[in-house]
Amino acid sequence: MFSAPVLARDVVAFSGVTPAGTIMVRTNERKLYYVVGKGQALRYPVGVGRIDKQWFGSTRIASMHLRPAWSPPAEIRHGRPNWVIPSDSPRNPMGAAALVLADNELAIHGTNNPASVGGFVSWGCIRMHNSDIMDLYNRVGVGTRVIFVR
Repeated sequence: MFSAPVLARDVVAFSGVTPAGTIMVRTNERKLYYVVGKGQALRYPVGVGRIDKQWFGSTRIASMHLRPAWSPPAEIRHGRPNWVIPSDSPRNPMGAAALVLADNELAIHGTNNPASVGGFVSWGCIRMHNSDIMDLYNRVGVGTRVIFVR
């Protein structure tokens, strides 16, 4: 069900005042950076929200889930309150793990469609290769700061 392991992350130079342990998503680049300190970050390719679905600002990871079930945002459900795709379904778009973000219906998550990584493809969520979301999942915790910039 999940894509084969992809080692897509790179260690890159990262300057600025962003503290170590912060996730920064640069939507125009379609890259996620996990700042590790000493002027470096891990860079991952991501799929981001369609132009009219992007969110910008600062939030935190509210919860973390392995092989999560998926319930679409209210905008997609169209009044269907119990629409849930189970974690073991091949139709589940959440992939191997999800980092649910505070104050909105967004997450950084794996994907059942690895070809979508690198595009403007979602309703606001950040899609990663399953091996990359698992790598990030093991580096962060609830409360980790997440910043979205253009």
